[in-house]
Amino acid sequence: MAEVRLQWLRPTEVLAAQASKSIAYLPIGPLEWHGPHLPLGTDPLQAETVALALAERVGGVVHPTLYWGTERERNPQTLRNLGFHGDEWIVGMDFPGMALASFYAPEEQFALVARWNLEALIAHGFRLVVIVNGHGAINQIAHLQRLAAELTARGPARVLYTFPLGYVTTEPGHATITETAALLSLNAHRVDLAALPPIAEPLHIPEWAIADAASFAGDFTPDHAVHAEADPRRATAGLGQRNFAAATHAVAEIVDAAWKEIA
Repeated sequence: MAEVRLQWLRPTEVLAAQASKSIAYLPIGPLEWHGPHLPLGTDPLQAETVALALAERVGGVVHPTLYWGTERERNPQTLRNLGFHGDEWIVGMDFPGMALASFYAPEEQFALVARWNLEALIAHGFRLVVIVNGHGAINQIAHLQRLAAELTARGPARVLYTFPLGYVTTEPGHATITETAALLSLNAHRVDLAALPPIAEPLHIPEWAIADAASFAGDFTPDHAVHAEADPRRATAGLGQRNFAAATHAVAEIVDAAWKEIA
């Protein structure tokens, strides 16, 4: 298998990769609380996994993963959906009482770092730069989409925004079944389901900072517990493998189409 990680390539290999297919992938996501059972790097690790699979399948090289991300304060309605009063100041998933805060960057700093890395890849001659985003924060998505549109309009490269797992599941959630399955498939030894209560007990969202997509959207249970179908304790490595395969396939089609337009 050919090496696709930019940090391991010699200069002549980078140039050869560009001559073959001038695509660079930029995986990105923050170190963030994902319940007591998952690693802090859950988001960027998922992004990196898909980026490497894309490079092997479509072509191109993978920039070192940016363990970098942003969040905003939760709005009152979202707070109520998740079981709070609505007047609290809570940024992202840093709920009161969590054992460790996330490593969120202020959004203006996030935007500058993301811009610099994208512009550096363009300056090094890559014709298609693919953002592989692993973090679903509204402001992170907005900044990355805006940068992709602006830098594409300016040229000479095209910048493409992607959010892989968002294409293949209706339950991206946060530290729920999808992300737990993903990490089980990558390294089951780094997932500690025993850190969660027995499956017969409800996972109350404010207590664990584990939240399913339905609850975020306002379809919450009476006691603000994670819905059964999204329960991380039901995750399997097989589900994670299937989701990664489907996500890689979906994004590969998007990247292929974008490359054909500029090749």
